[in-house]
Amino acid sequence: MAVRQFTVLDLIDIDLKEHNSLNLHCIGGRKGLTRKIDIPDLNRPGLALSGFYESFASQRIQLFGRGEAAYLRKLTGERTLETVKQMFAYPIPCCIFTHNLTPDREFFEEAENAQCPILQTDLGTAEFSSRIMRILSDIFAPQKSIHGVLVEVYGVGILILGDSGVGKSENALELIERGHRLVADDVVEIRCVNGNILMGSGANKIIGHHMEIRGLGIINVTHLFGVGAIRDRKQIQLVVVLEEWDSRKSYDRLGIEEKVMEILGVSIPKLEIPVKPGRNIPIIIETAAMNERLKKMGYNSAREFNRNILKWIESDNARSVYFGQEDII
Repeated sequence: MAVRQFTVLDLIDIDLKEHNSLNLHCIGGRKGLTRKIDIPDLNRPGLALSGFYESFASQRIQLFGRGEAAYLRKLTGERTLETVKQMFAYPIPCCIFTHNLTPDREFFEEAENAQCPILQTDLGTAEFSSRIMRILSDIFAPQKSIHGVLVEVYGVGILILGDSGVGKSENALELIERGHRLVADDVVEIRCVNGNILMGSGANKIIGHHMEIRGLGIINVTHLFGVGAIRDRKQIQLVVVLEEWDSRKSYDRLGIEEKVMEILGVSIPKLEIPVKPGRNIPIIIETAAMNERLKKMGYNSAREFNRNILKWIESDNARSVYFGQEDII
C-alpha cells in the first residue's frame, strides 16, 4: 500500500476537469519539476519570509497569495532578500502563486539557483487550496487492488468477489443489461478517502469498462450499452461474495447476523451468496442493494421480522395462559 512517487510535474499534468481543475503552469525553475511531493498539505510562508524559520514546514507545497506576494514586493524594494535565500535553502517541493500573481525578478533568480519550480494559477487562494487539498488527499490515500467486479446497483456501490469462474463478470453483465452501471471489471483499485470512505475505480483507464466473458471474449461495455452503463468511480458500500453452493455449510436464512469485511481499515457490510443452477443471482444482488438502502434509512427488515415474531409469540402465550385458566368459584 505504499504511495507512488508523485512529482511537481505530475501535479501539473494531472488530468482534471471543470470544478477540479487547478489551472497550473510553470513560470520558473523548470529544472526542479522532478522534485517529489511527499506530504499532501500546504504551507503559507509568511512567517518564513519574515525570518522565522523555526518549525518551518519545508516539505509542503509553499502557497503564495496576495498577502505573501505583497510582502515579497516589500522585501524586493528594500533589497532585503536574505529570508528568501534562506527559504530556498530548504528542499521545498515548489512555490505556487495564486490570482495569476508573478514574483519579482530577484525571486525568480533565487528559485532558478535553487532549482525550485515556480507555478502559477488564476484561481483565488481559498478556491485553489480547497481543490488541491481534495486532490492530494485522493492521491495520497491508502490504496490496494482487489480481484473482483465493482458495479452500481440502485445507487449502491457493490463489490462482487469470488473464486475465478464463479460467475462474477456474467452476473455483472446481467446487471448492466437490467440498467445498472459498471465501474470496474477484473481488477478494482480501492482508495481509502478521509479515513472512512472506500472509493473504487478501474486499475487502468485504457482498458477500463471492458469485460472478459468466458466463451465470448472481451467486450466494450460503453460501445454495447452506451455511456449510461458506466461510471469512472464509486463508493463501495456493500461486498457480495459469490461461492459455490456447499450442502454441508449452514447459510444465514434470516439476515439478523450482519457480517462485515475490512478493507484498508474500513468495515463494509458483507453478504455471502451461494451459487447453484436455478438461482437468479442478479435479482438477489438487486434486492440486496435495495435492502442496504433501507438499512441506511434506518429500517432493517430482518430485525423488524424478528421483533414481530417475538411479539406474536408473547401475545400467543399470553392468550393461552388467559384462556387456559379455569374459573375459580
